[in-house]
Amino acid sequence: MRILLTNDDGYHAPGLKVLETLAARFSDDVWIVAPAEEQSGTSRALTLTRPIRMRRFGERRFTVAGTPTDSVLMALGEVMAEARPDLILSGVNRGANLGEDVLYSGTVAAAAEGALAGIRSIALSQLYPAPAPGEKVSFATAEAWGERVLRPLIDAPLPPRTLVNVNFPPVPPEAVRGVRVVRQGLRDYGRVKLDKRIDPRGFPYYWIGLGRMPHTPTGGTDLEAAADGFVTVTPLHLDLTHDTSLALLCDAYA
Repeated sequence: MRILLTNDDGYHAPGLKVLETLAARFSDDVWIVAPAEEQSGTSRALTLTRPIRMRRFGERRFTVAGTPTDSVLMALGEVMAEARPDLILSGVNRGANLGEDVLYSGTVAAAAEGALAGIRSIALSQLYPAPAPGEKVSFATAEAWGERVLRPLIDAPLPPRTLVNVNFPPVPPEAVRGVRVVRQGLRDYGRVKLDKRIDPRGFPYYWIGLGRMPHTPTGGTDLEAAADGFVTVTPLHLDLTHDTSLALLCDAYA
């Protein structure tokens, strides 16, 4: 099995090293094509206004000066064009990709690009408690549970253009309560916090930050399951059409 690894935290991210360890348990034909620098929150952005440069770090290791989607496109169209991967793994992301996070996430976007190309694609993310200053985020739970979560997904009979989003809970491996297959949740709107500052010349500039977002529990979603200590597995598909509204709008134009 030929496996492509990518992420949105960048080539040097510790989560990518964890993912490489996991992939090695399934195959010795593992390739890495990842962004050269962090690309969190880029979603499915493409680099269209400047050339994309690629750097080789080894026989099967490449960085791309672009987004996660760029990286998958470069892998499929250039690096692995003669023998495409059988599986794409994206992550392990530093932080959650739950609920509406999947709309912003570069990690999920890379898997979506793979699914669009007809390749089995899985996004993986590690939740974590707020770390103390200077403290490193632990990927121990992803390392311990990754293989048992991935193994059933590799051969599962998923429909075309479907990807799978996996989140490991922010608890030690021994405290994980199991694996739950759940639907995507949605938080209440209002998470974004703008941090306004003034530069040395007196002009304002802004940081976009993410505060705690209120959530009205609906039950049976990735949000509740992860909070309860479960590894969450959520199938996502690329057809965003809302069928009920489609019928309503057809009636409106009748």
